[in-house]
Amino acid sequence: MYKNDKVIRRYSEPFKLKILAELTTGKHTKSELCKLYSIAPTTVNVWIKKYNRKDLMNTRVKVETKDEISRIKA
Repeated sequence: MYKNDKVIRRYSEPFKLKILAELTTGKHTKSELCKLYSIAPTTVNVWIKKYNRKDLMNTRVKVETKDEISRIKA
């Protein structure tokens, strides 16, 4: 195998929109779709940002109590 034998994949616009539609319906999770179609999770994140579908991005919720906040400050 040669050093420059990388496979470059190009995905069509309808394919990208199909993946985002499947994410929207909740039929599959992002990780399931990535395994099913052999796509990197970062690629799906790029498509989500490209098509401005912020609702499909993972959200991080941080819950803190007053005890935790005071302990962190100390």
